[in-house]
This record gives sequence, C-alpha cells and structure tokens, in this order.
Amino acid sequence: MFFKNVGMIEYEGADSENPYAFKYYNPDEYVGGKTMKEHLRFAVAYWHTFDADGKDPFGDGTMFRAWNRLTHPLDKAKARAESAFEFFEKLGVPYFCFHDVDIVDEGATLRETFAYLDQMSSFLKEMMETSRVQLLWNTANMFTHPRYVHGAATSCNADVYAYAAAKVKKGLDIANELGAENYVFWGGREGYETLLNTDMKLELENLASFYRMAVEYAREIGFDGQFLIEPKPKEPTKHQYDFDAATTIAFLETYDLKDHFKLNLEANHATLAGHTFEHELRVAALHDMLGSIDANQGDLLLGWDTDEFPTDLYSAVLAMYEILKAGGFKTGGINFDAKVRRPSFADEDLFHAHIAGMDTYAVGLKVASRLLEDKALDQVIEERYESYTKGIGLEIKEGRTDLKKLAAYALEHDHIENQSGRQERLKATVNRYLLNALREAPAGKETR
Repeated sequence: MFFKNVGMIEYEGADSENPYAFKYYNPDEYVGGKTMKEHLRFAVAYWHTFDADGKDPFGDGTMFRAWNRLTHPLDKAKARAESAFEFFEKLGVPYFCFHDVDIVDEGATLRETFAYLDQMSSFLKEMMETSRVQLLWNTANMFTHPRYVHGAATSCNADVYAYAAAKVKKGLDIANELGAENYVFWGGREGYETLLNTDMKLELENLASFYRMAVEYAREIGFDGQFLIEPKPKEPTKHQYDFDAATTIAFLETYDLKDHFKLNLEANHATLAGHTFEHELRVAALHDMLGSIDANQGDLLLGWDTDEFPTDLYSAVLAMYEILKAGGFKTGGINFDAKVRRPSFADEDLFHAHIAGMDTYAVGLKVASRLLEDKALDQVIEERYESYTKGIGLEIKEGRTDLKKLAAYALEHDHIENQSGRQERLKATVNRYLLNALREAPAGKETR
C-alpha cells in the first residue's frame, strides 16, 4: 500500500470535521433524477497526480513519490499503476485518464516504446478487471519530446508526422483494448510561433488528414469511443490552431469532420483564450459539440496555465448550469486536469485536493439543478427577448422579412425604448441559490 494512512473517502456531510471525508459530494444522492456519481462522472488525471514532481521553471521537484523511485521503466510504471488504483478506489472515482507516456516512460526506440506500452496496457487491463474504475479517455503525448519542436500533425517534417501517426495508432489500439469511452486530441504544439516561416494552409490540411486517418482506423478496429478535441489558445506555441471552442468547431466544419468529434473543454484554457468557462461550454452546446471537461481553474493574477484544483463555487455553478442545460454528459465526464501546488508535496495532499474539487462540483451540480428546476433565470431572458415573439420581431425570427420591409418599419418606429438587462439582479439570484444550498448544510469546524 502507498497510502497507508488514508482509508476510504466517504460522505459525512458539511458539518464533518474529518479532512478525509466529502462534505457535499454524496455519490448516491439523487439530483434531478440521477445520482451525483452518474451526473458528475469524476476522473483522475494520471499525469498531474502520479507523474508530477513539483518542479517549475525556477526550481527542482519537491514531490518524492515512492512509486517513482524505481529505475527500470516497467518496474516504475507498474508501481505507479498500483499506487494509482489504490488512490482511485479510496477516493471512489469511477474513471481515470492518461497520456501514453504517463503510464510508462518512452524507450530508446519507438519499437521499444510500443513494447513497453503493450505490457503496461495488459497490466492496466488486469487491474481494471478487478476494480470498478474504468478509462474515461486516453491520448498520445505529442508535445513534450524535442522531436515535436515544430509540431506533430502540423510539423514541417514528414518523418515527425509519420511518428505522430504511429503514436495515435497505438493509442487507439490501447483505447480499444481498455474500453476507453473517449479518445482525446490535444494539439499542444499544433500551431505556430511566427507566420514568417509557416505554411498555414498546408499545416491545417495535414491536420485534417491526420484526423480523418484516425477516424478511419478507429472504424477499422471497431473502436466506438467518442473522439474529443481539447482547445487551447497558446502555450506551448504562441498561437494554436484549436484556439477556442468556436475556432475548433469552424475547423471541423471546414474539413467536414464535425460529425466525428466533440470538444473536451478546460476551464483554465477558456480564461487563457479570454473567455469564461461557461462561454466555452455554451458555444459547444449550441453546436451539439459538448463532450467532456477538464476541471481546474487558473490564477487571474498569473498569465499562464496554472492548473489549480477547482474551488470557486460560483464558477462551478455556472459550469454545471451549462452542462445540465446541454443534457449532461454522455460519454464524457469531469477530469481533474489539476495539480497540487508545489509546496503541497505530501502524498496526502493529493486526497485533500481531489476532495475539494469533488465537493466544489457537487455544490455546483445541486445549485445549477435548482436554478433550472425553478426556472430562476428564464423569466428575465424571456422578457428580454419578448419583442421577437410578435410583430416585426417574429417576422425577423422566422425569416419572413427583408431590408426594405425593415427600413420601412424603422421609419415609422424610430422612437426606441430599451429595457434593463438586470445583470446585478441575476447575479444576486445565483448568489441566493448558492448561499441557500450552503445554509441547508452548515459547515463544521476544521480539524487541526
């Protein structure tokens, strides 16, 4: 056992003083006709939780995990997997996610890397067969190694493109073998630093071809999981082709790929793109492209992807409001693509961080469900757009007018009166529902 001092994490309610207990996440509690566990579909990110050592651009690692001390790649990988499944089961999450290099280090050659991956995928399959934990999604890391300095599927080097294709083929084989419900593409270096040396048209066409080949191969091997693309505007490249939800959807529509993909949206990526998380969720939902999310938050005082665990209750309410309005998750879920802070180096901090994130989204779920059930925001929106339910507004909505008719109408109705948008009232409404939900379950004293 790697976490000998931690038992099973149970729900004890908001007045619990136990730091190893859920205060708001009750997996068996019904909300809107489904249990919290069914709604939220939590997943643990393998990379941040079991691979990260706490290093940053200014300092060495601070996290010396027992499972990462072995030297042989396979020995270390198996110890890491054993620690991971102990963690999953004690935390009670139904899913996990990983990049290929998370589950085992790369070998000296691609052939050796694939041999390692074959052994580790078999090892993981054995562990999954005796566990309730399943694979939400996996992906190929095509951004860390120096070979990807110019990108992967958008690289100017055809050999790199072929190498990346081989990695995705192996990733899809593993996804199929382990029963992954999704497969993710995150184009960390699919973008450019400067247009002065970039053939954008060729790179975009090559990226589209790469995705088509993945779709074809998945069909060939019988993999029926959902393909997901995760947008991000920058980091590590200056400008990435999957900048945000709207840009990614436009790309998929342009290259006739939209039917095969949905989006995996991350909160911190949304803020880097200059959007709120709920904006990205709404854009995806409007196009029926909302697949899954990475739950984290950024620090608005810092201008990069900090991947903090989500503890902002207000943001969680607005995110879950959009997710529930879109019909909830089908194959997707809430993956904690988040890492403990560098000074939080104790193994037990991994539990505290995930408990905080799961409780945060549990509160978000309950409040969002009540807002929707009570139609607390609907009346103001209906009143705001009432002019489109009759007269010239209805004609506009139904496409029964033209510029000449509208101009004639405007000449006779040029005394215009607008109504208030009532933003403060609506924010106060959300606050009221949030505070009421917390008041129903009073917080206890923290154990010291």
